[in-house]
Amino acid sequence: MNPVLQQLADLLGRFGLVPGLRPLVVFLIILGALAALVAGALALAVKRRWVRRSTAAFWLFVLPWVLGFALFTLGPMLYSLWLSFLKWDLINPPSFAGTANYRAALHDPLLGQAVKVTLLYAVLSVPAQTVLSLAVALLMNAQVRGIHVFRTIWYVPSLVTGVSQTVLFLWVFNPQYGLVNGLLAHVGIKGPAWFQDPDWALPAAALMSLWTVGGNMIIYLAGLQDVPPDLYEAAALDGAGRWRRLWHVTLPQISPVIFFNVVTGLIAAMQTFTQGYVVRQAGGAPSNSLLFLVYYLYQNGFQFFRMGYASALAWILLAMILALTALIFRGSAFWVYYESASPRARRARVRS
Repeated sequence: MNPVLQQLADLLGRFGLVPGLRPLVVFLIILGALAALVAGALALAVKRRWVRRSTAAFWLFVLPWVLGFALFTLGPMLYSLWLSFLKWDLINPPSFAGTANYRAALHDPLLGQAVKVTLLYAVLSVPAQTVLSLAVALLMNAQVRGIHVFRTIWYVPSLVTGVSQTVLFLWVFNPQYGLVNGLLAHVGIKGPAWFQDPDWALPAAALMSLWTVGGNMIIYLAGLQDVPPDLYEAAALDGAGRWRRLWHVTLPQISPVIFFNVVTGLIAAMQTFTQGYVVRQAGGAPSNSLLFLVYYLYQNGFQFFRMGYASALAWILLAMILALTALIFRGSAFWVYYESASPRARRARVRS
């Protein structure tokens, strides 16, 4: 620990503070000192009329978020970027390795498998989640008796995520006594081994992702209820049927909502970790069939103690997510409709 911080911790000990709480209190003191320093600088800027009082008030109110972002997000990101150029096993002192970690990634066959699994999972899960959640939202938008109960029933499963969800589906997809294979056996179909079969492990994980469509359903439902009713009335007067109203009125009006869910779903799919880790610990996913990129990153950092290489993998993952997100943003100009945008602005977005 830094000598100044150690002295501050020792001073807290003289006041009877237990050792386990001293690092936390030292951190809070430093955080409070930074906040006081920024607040004092803003007060001086207002007094000297360098900034307006409203501007200073804005920065004062967002200061807790700015400090939290700098300390817990931006700081660790920059530190991991520095680590990606080092060779460090968490035991010996780190040594500078230049671009060796990135060059090693180009020749790593397991990295290729991890990228393949991650991209295939995104391709399988994101469109399926989008279609199913939108279809359920269209059904839940009907004004019938007890519709609020049905909405709750569809949403509640999305609260069971992570490890508990994966453990549940290990039983559901069990090849001997699982629920899915039991239902298939009743209709004369022999079910696959699912997580025990390298060809079926990834489709099983994609099917498992549909368990949480209730969260996206709520977002789609809010978008559907925001569509102006007079648009449907005008389309009906023009002779448009139910499907044409869906295609020409509903989908264009909620296209920003679809765009939002697709982007967030893609980012979440690219960061999948729990399914691969839990299934692997349970003895499934042979032949690295569920070796997601984040799981491979975890293995290198905390099992193989290659922290520099793991940091390089994290930045490779970030580059992949940025590239795919930029591609979706680029394509959104052709299918996302914003009512506030003028036709000239929409044409400019397409040309750009």
